[in-house]
Amino acid sequence: MSDGGLGILLLGPAGATGLYWMLYRYYRNTDKSYDFEHETKVDAKPVSGDDAKVGTVTGTRERHIDGNNVQAYRNRVRRV
Repeated sequence: MSDGGLGILLLGPAGATGLYWMLYRYYRNTDKSYDFEHETKVDAKPVSGDDAKVGTVTGTRERHIDGNNVQAYRNRVRRV
């Protein structure tokens, strides 16, 4: 086999490896999530509040919980 034929045969696996690595980096965002996760600081404080009973639900046949966020799942909890 000539040198040109061997080079063409090696381009297949090299191209596939390069494409796989490019797609992995694009969809995993491995180089972008590290800074946010490690440089974002959230100060935790002791939990405060009371244990007031709000209500009781017995024998319900409702299929959904009032106030669920199924449609707007990206809404965050409001901070006080």
